[in-house]
Amino acid sequence: MKYTQLGRTGLKVSRLVLGTMNFGPQTDEADSHEIMDAALGAGINFFDTANVYGWGENKGRTEEIIGNWFAKGGERRDQVVLATKVYGNMAADGDAWPNHDKLSALNIRRAVDASLKRLQTDYIDLYQFHHIDRSTPFEEIWQAIDVLVQQGKILYAGSSNFPGYKIAQANELAARRGGTIGLVSEQCLYNLAERRAEMEVIPAAQEYGLGVIPWSPLHGGLLGGVIKKEIEGGRRASGRAADTLADPTSRAQVQAYEDLLDKHGLEPGEAALAWLLTRPGVTGPIVGPRTAEQLDSALRAVELELSEELLTGLDEIFPGPGPSPEAFAW
Repeated sequence: MKYTQLGRTGLKVSRLVLGTMNFGPQTDEADSHEIMDAALGAGINFFDTANVYGWGENKGRTEEIIGNWFAKGGERRDQVVLATKVYGNMAADGDAWPNHDKLSALNIRRAVDASLKRLQTDYIDLYQFHHIDRSTPFEEIWQAIDVLVQQGKILYAGSSNFPGYKIAQANELAARRGGTIGLVSEQCLYNLAERRAEMEVIPAAQEYGLGVIPWSPLHGGLLGGVIKKEIEGGRRASGRAADTLADPTSRAQVQAYEDLLDKHGLEPGEAALAWLLTRPGVTGPIVGPRTAEQLDSALRAVELELSEELLTGLDEIFPGPGPSPEAFAW
């Protein structure tokens, strides 16, 4: 495994991030523990989750599964850089009681204590805001985070799904407050098929020293050889991938992508991950394996070297938006 610093911090994290969103809804606890053991054994030390994972009436279940794994001992907790998130409505029926969601100081305090209990740990390495809160000023958010840092309950704060201007706003205020390190990472939707983050989010993250943690690196399976699997009678596309393939132009684009990688003798999913690892500012993509076999495939991407010819071909099939403001101004 290869490691890098998380943004401008001294924290060393693996170039792959273990995503746990499937733990509970799609992968039972025993298999989830097996995957976490395998990931740690392969050198992945960066685990990502969220308080709402488990979904519906099972919100919080994923954190519980991770907590039960930590409770097995063997230095599991000490070896893991643990990231979770706050913002979501934790009510099973979706009808949150006032102040039981978003980023008020009250909910942050309540949510972090609940996550610590489920995770069976006394601190969280990276506490991430799952979405912007248009109603809560950053003065209040940073005051709440400062208290948690002083209490030793969290070490760093990060953002997720933030636009570039909110990253700037958050860190400018943190700098003015003094004594607050501010955001150290941004977790965003970013992959070959969805490159809009290159226009504003990633430049803002680089300017302010945030590590970029892409989620959905295979774009819901679209970049994982979905057409080939369909033809061979394997798992059919669903969700975002199925919607994209329903459009003839987009399907032809994905077919061209698979044909290019077949020409180079590469597996599409592994190449898509390897491409992200070449991108400026990227700390490491989040991989969310449902099985140990899927984890093995993701691990191979870390050692994969993509030729300049292949990178040029990928840019031709999935062109980025170009730099800001030229991309939209001229």
